[in-house]
Amino acid sequence: MIRVAMVLHRERPEARRIASSAAQWLRANGHDGWILEGEHTDSPDDDLVAGPIDGADLVLSLGGDGTMLRAVRSLAGAPVPLLGVNLGQLGYLTEVEPGDVVEALRRVALGSQEGRWTLDSRMMLDVEVRHPDGRMVGPLRVLNEVTVEKSTAGESIRLLLHIDGAPFTTFATDGLIVSTPTGSTAYALSARGPVISPRHRALLVTPVAPHQLFDRSLVLDPSETVEIEILEHRDASVVIDGVAVDAAPVGTRVACRPSEASARFVRFGPRPYHQILKAKFGLTDR
Repeated sequence: MIRVAMVLHRERPEARRIASSAAQWLRANGHDGWILEGEHTDSPDDDLVAGPIDGADLVLSLGGDGTMLRAVRSLAGAPVPLLGVNLGQLGYLTEVEPGDVVEALRRVALGSQEGRWTLDSRMMLDVEVRHPDGRMVGPLRVLNEVTVEKSTAGESIRLLLHIDGAPFTTFATDGLIVSTPTGSTAYALSARGPVISPRHRALLVTPVAPHQLFDRSLVLDPSETVEIEILEHRDASVVIDGVAVDAAPVGTRVACRPSEASARFVRFGPRPYHQILKAKFGLTDR
């Protein structure tokens, strides 16, 4: 028996329809399935029930990469596998298409050996926000990136980057991104950062529109710690995997380090990362 908690894209009606079909199949075959609390359970057209993530053997994400990130946040570091169904655009993290959901659940229920699936483990970050008045936020677990960014349009902010406790340099910038290798194809990519294979363990630091000559990304060893200090004049915001989590006044420090927890994705076959990248960006070798 497997117990499956489902996270739904909140603006795609097909996500709820697929979730209802998946729940019906699970119950008909001696398993259990529900959607997470808060995932819009007021539809009279299905028999979906809501429940907590506690006790789930699998989290089924119905949406795109944003829904996968929300599912990862819901787990809060718990070692529960995730299976992504691609209802979005890019779908770097998702594994199956909507028509393959029941077959995917059947294979998961058989176990990894008989069902022929593996777990793809991805590095995460632990982030702590320390305010100048001593207030702490975190640790917060991050799959893609944490961004310290300007909170007022049209104005840059000054951020001091510390590496292993020593000041490195000050950036006059729209923001600084600290990302995992998985996050190298997210916000950091749009800021012209490098693409890093998710097999690596590394911290990527990328400035956003810096107003200075040094505008390069830094690829750091995972044993190194990163801290961003907000300097004078203007406050900032702390954004984790696309969600604003804290207003950060001058003097705030945002510390980032590799997490002991990892995100674990169900894979039904080899996923050559470079071929996925090629397909998603429409690259050609001719």
